[in-house]
Amino acid sequence: MSISTTSIAGIRIPDSKLAREATELVRDTESPLLFHHSTRVYLWGALAGARRKLKFHPELLYIGAMFHDIGLTPQYRSGTERFEVDGANAAQDFLRRHGIDQPLIDIVWDAIALHTTPGIPKHKKPEVALVTAGVEMDVLGLGYLDVPDAQREAVVAAHPRGDHFKEQIIHAFNEGFRHKPETTFGTVNDDVLALHDPAFKRANFCSIILNSAWRE
Repeated sequence: MSISTTSIAGIRIPDSKLAREATELVRDTESPLLFHHSTRVYLWGALAGARRKLKFHPELLYIGAMFHDIGLTPQYRSGTERFEVDGANAAQDFLRRHGIDQPLIDIVWDAIALHTTPGIPKHKKPEVALVTAGVEMDVLGLGYLDVPDAQREAVVAAHPRGDHFKEQIIHAFNEGFRHKPETTFGTVNDDVLALHDPAFKRANFCSIILNSAWRE
């Protein structure tokens, strides 16, 4: 089916040249697991926006959702930055190549960079809040009962979770940042490393304070 005619659970997939090129890039870069997850994040986010009666830019939400995990991939992950920042930077570069204004790019950057930071996105622009809402629905099941059965079934039929999605998405996270464990300090990401690597030791915020160079 042409992307220009795609509507899932009442939500249209953006069909601009920008959106189509984003879809192609992400599909060619990510595993099917991450590609379908990212598309569901857009759909869950857009559905949440409709329920909350938020005014949002569908294309910005779509780019944020599609790029939000691209920082986990070998092509885009760095050796020093959080994977969320890698993804935000990848989206920023993509949007700059297409001549998008910086204030709009900044919204997408925030949406991706903050999507694993609870408590902050809901106070930002709607697109930022809704990328996080989509992630929380798809990964954590937050808001699951707010989505009618028919809409959930339509989204998952179009972009399947597949077998053992829960375990596979955790594995994908681990593969994406296990080489830079220091970037998980103070984030939910260190839970992933702790699950997969019994030798992983979390940095302790209070220990860092108490053992700093300050005398008092």
